[in-house]
Amino acid sequence: MGSQRKTGAVLGYANILAKNLVNLVYTPMLLAFIGQADYGVFQTANSFVFSLSLLTFGLSGAYVRFYTQREVNGTAGDIRKLNGLYLVMYAVVCALALTLGLVFAANVGTLFSASFTAGQIELAGSLMAVMSVNVSLTLFSTVFDSYILARERLVFQQSRQLLTSLLTPVLAYLLLLAGMGAVGVAVAQLAVTTLLLALNVRYAVGSLGMRFEFGRLDGPLFRSLVMFSGWLFANQVCDLVNQSVPNMVLGALTSATVVAVFAVAVQVRNVFVSLSTMLSNVFVPKINRIVAESDDNAELTRLMTTVGRFQMIVFCWVYGGFALLGRFFVARWAGEGFSESYWLILAMTLPLMVPLVQNTGIEIQRAKNRHRARSVALLVMAVFNVAFTWLASPYLQCWAPAIGYMASIVLGNGLFMNWYYHCRIGLDMGFFWRRNLPVLASSALVTAACLAASALFPVGSWAAFCLWGLAYSLLFAAALWLFVADEGEREAVRCRLPFLG
Repeated sequence: MGSQRKTGAVLGYANILAKNLVNLVYTPMLLAFIGQADYGVFQTANSFVFSLSLLTFGLSGAYVRFYTQREVNGTAGDIRKLNGLYLVMYAVVCALALTLGLVFAANVGTLFSASFTAGQIELAGSLMAVMSVNVSLTLFSTVFDSYILARERLVFQQSRQLLTSLLTPVLAYLLLLAGMGAVGVAVAQLAVTTLLLALNVRYAVGSLGMRFEFGRLDGPLFRSLVMFSGWLFANQVCDLVNQSVPNMVLGALTSATVVAVFAVAVQVRNVFVSLSTMLSNVFVPKINRIVAESDDNAELTRLMTTVGRFQMIVFCWVYGGFALLGRFFVARWAGEGFSESYWLILAMTLPLMVPLVQNTGIEIQRAKNRHRARSVALLVMAVFNVAFTWLASPYLQCWAPAIGYMASIVLGNGLFMNWYYHCRIGLDMGFFWRRNLPVLASSALVTAACLAASALFPVGSWAAFCLWGLAYSLLFAAALWLFVADEGEREAVRCRLPFLG
């Protein structure tokens, strides 16, 4: 399983790299084919349909915990009952999601008549219909995807995602060439989702021997799942607010163009999220196994700190690089009309640093069934975010959801959660930050120095972009090696890169 985690992590980052390289072409391609306004319509429709994922009520995040407990303490029959219960529940959820999605599509005029043109309303309805089928199939695939994760078959999981990441834009491009417009993009996503579901079913059932037992409802298991998943559902509400509600509010109160500017910023912000969550997902089965077998807080603290230190290095490197190169990149990638997105990205992403380097702590809470407090705190922050965005959007435009988002992250994910990890969960957050703050300080100095130098030698061409990126990366690596890395980390790097010895 250790080799699965290592290879899965490497493939995961390859997957992220592939997705981001694809996006370098994908988003400008969409803007070129369908225009800024239709791109805004596409993002608004996607936000509405994405909200249907709430219908899982947090069940997707509960499977690995219940599977691990039954594997450690139970029997194969208990796992078959768990699989059967999940399959039935997700079948109901998918049918409900499809029905509600089609209702959204049929009533799109009521939702956007004040801000969209007649043509945009018709487009939004078509997009919502296709996207509703897509989200239903995605939700159904979760049953099999969760089993594959619980079995720690990370190589297959990441390889399959890499394939679909590359396939989606290729198919979308062909359909755009065929003149299908934004609807063609949604159809491409649906086709790839269908393929993904088929691959998941074949591997889980055919290769891993996933089996289902149906019969009388297991009342205790069902009640345990509902109680555990209810607070995960609250987390999903918060994620929906941060991901989708701002687009909806901006679409209702401003214009499709403003939505497009904010959507570009959110898309880049999500790159930072993916860099962090990919690695923590790799360790979900291991965390649940530690809790089920020993519940050793010292071991969990060491794991969270080790993973967090690597996540901090990646975050700081990417954030500093974007601060240096992002203005030029956004102008060339999305267009001159998106210059404000650069400042939105910097503002919204900085406070994300704390939860992104600590998201293994989320999995520790879930494994311990201690995630209720986080859900309550983040729900309070979500209410604040929605209220502020709604009241301030007519005046601050796309900065309203950005400010609301930043405040919710700092207060909820930052201050409250660090107190909770330390004082209630039992993790040593002093140790965590002593190991990670040197990375942040070193990165800040390198970034500040490069920004000062770039005022004299600005990033004005792709050649300068590449040279500055190389110089920044070398300085960042040198600073980490000289001032941050301990002897154990240096020795590990020397073993992999013998020329450093």
